[in-house]
Amino acid sequence: MHMDAFLWMFLPVFVAGGSALLSFYIMQARMEVALAKERESLAEARATITSQKVTMEERIKATEEATKRLAMDEFMHDFRVEERSYARESKSLNALKKSMVMQERLFFRNIPLSNWIEHEMVVEEGMDLDQLPKESVFATPTIASPVAPAEDRLAISKFLDDVHIGRRNGRESNALMATPVAAFGAQ
Repeated sequence: MHMDAFLWMFLPVFVAGGSALLSFYIMQARMEVALAKERESLAEARATITSQKVTMEERIKATEEATKRLAMDEFMHDFRVEERSYARESKSLNALKKSMVMQERLFFRNIPLSNWIEHEMVVEEGMDLDQLPKESVFATPTIASPVAPAEDRLAISKFLDDVHIGRRNGRESNALMATPVAAFGAQ
């Protein structure tokens, strides 16, 4: 009987110990599940923060580039080219040379950045301006209009026909033909 008393006395202790071990392992598993869920949410938050950081950096770079591009465009609009042209007639003893002189100058706002640069285009040699043919080097081929054939040519060639250039005794003479024109940029 002594053994039965021991058994009845330690049986609740063994059951309590087993129940304690069982609840310890169950709680350990629940804590690991909860910890895994927390780690997963933390990893998602880190991934979200990292992707937002990358997109924010890309947006900042794109904004900086757009701002630089806009500033450069505004700066380039402040540059302009002023043009003027005139007809030049050079007479020598046996030849007459007529040419169109185009001058260009670069401006930043209203500050000239360069001197006048000349481009001389020979219109015709040895002929008088009054004998200038109706077809000019500056003319472009267009569809002929039966009503107004003089309207088929460029304004420069028509202008050369209409312009009266003053002639001096064998010396070169210049007549102003055009006013300044902006080629590009804002005025």
